[in-house]
Amino acid sequence: MALLEMLAGASGGFDVEAATRVYLETLQGPAREKSDAYFEGGYWLILWGTLVAIAADALFLQLRLSARFRDLGERVFKRRFGVAWLTALLYTLAGAIITLPWAIYTGFFREKQYDLLDLAFGAWLGEQAIAFAISLVVAPLIYAVIYQVIARAPRRWWLWGTGVVGVFAFLAVMIAPVFIAPLFNTYTELEEGPLRDKIVAIAAQHDIPAEHIYVFDQSKQHKRVSANVSGFGPTIRISLNDNLLERTSEAEILAVMGHEMGHYRLNHGHTRVLGMLLIVGLGLFVASRLAPWLIARHGQRWGVRDLADPASMPVLGIVLAVFMMLATPAFNNLTRWQENEADAFGLDAAREPDGFARAAMRLSEYRKIEPGALEEFLFYTHPSGENRVRRSMQWKADNVPGAQIEVPPAGYLDQ
Repeated sequence: MALLEMLAGASGGFDVEAATRVYLETLQGPAREKSDAYFEGGYWLILWGTLVAIAADALFLQLRLSARFRDLGERVFKRRFGVAWLTALLYTLAGAIITLPWAIYTGFFREKQYDLLDLAFGAWLGEQAIAFAISLVVAPLIYAVIYQVIARAPRRWWLWGTGVVGVFAFLAVMIAPVFIAPLFNTYTELEEGPLRDKIVAIAAQHDIPAEHIYVFDQSKQHKRVSANVSGFGPTIRISLNDNLLERTSEAEILAVMGHEMGHYRLNHGHTRVLGMLLIVGLGLFVASRLAPWLIARHGQRWGVRDLADPASMPVLGIVLAVFMMLATPAFNNLTRWQENEADAFGLDAAREPDGFARAAMRLSEYRKIEPGALEEFLFYTHPSGENRVRRSMQWKADNVPGAQIEVPPAGYLDQ
């Protein structure tokens, strides 16, 4: 703490850079090394995850599994929709089995290695089973609709297919808070009291519905702090996890809630879906050009007749896997731009710059805190901890008369 005290007293006025360093210096040694290693390892997971997906789809094609699924579909159903649905159901099920070892490594063992998961393997596997059951209902339906579109509009199916994805995305945003999220966590109303009153007051200032503020028990899964304003129309709700309540101060909670309200007030849900649909639409366009070429060259060996054949699902899967990997910086920059806007909104709404800085430091427990500019551009979905702390200290310098550098409580990141 001596170094922090020295930095805090380094200037007679409020020095933004010195104030920023005071916070950054609270994450040092093994804790910072572990945070950096975890996040940097995630860069490679993007590549390896893509290769695993390509390998799984290549296996489907080389063994003519997707063609066999289609043949079974044609024996069971007479209509194209039914054939595509059953083919997609079996494709989704078999794909999950093939890639299960990778999912177990990335979702369980790696998280345990970095002390970021509190679930036992059985409980974790149970949650994965629930998530997979949902995908087993939704994914075949999406595939079946898209293959109907391919058959009816072979030249412009990618455009209509983007619309199909958009409809399902909109429905997911609407129903997830009410029907999906409660499958994984228990949601209860935040108890009446000064904290709730302050959250409601911030929401009221910005015309944000706050009739219901929920707390969900995410501490059973991990200790990360989290909050959100989710849903659409009648399903809108404010939620914060119990880690945020138990591990942080009131100032941090208000700062985080102000940020999340910013997403709602700035219509980020809509613009994020639209932005991602543009990227998905481009991906489908690329697939509409490359997939037929691959089928023309190798379709006979794979048992794939043409692009409208449901057996072509792995071909689309390979093209889209490569495209989505290359499009990762576009997705990340769209998200990070919105996070920057929500940060600015949250600072103005909650007026808790030091609470915001401490919350940013907590998130840096699993995000590399000081990346290079190119590194942040390519891989970060959120502003880095360094940039977030600096933004909060700049806001403090601009908006708090007589601002003083605050030294965070010793050991606050260990709470």
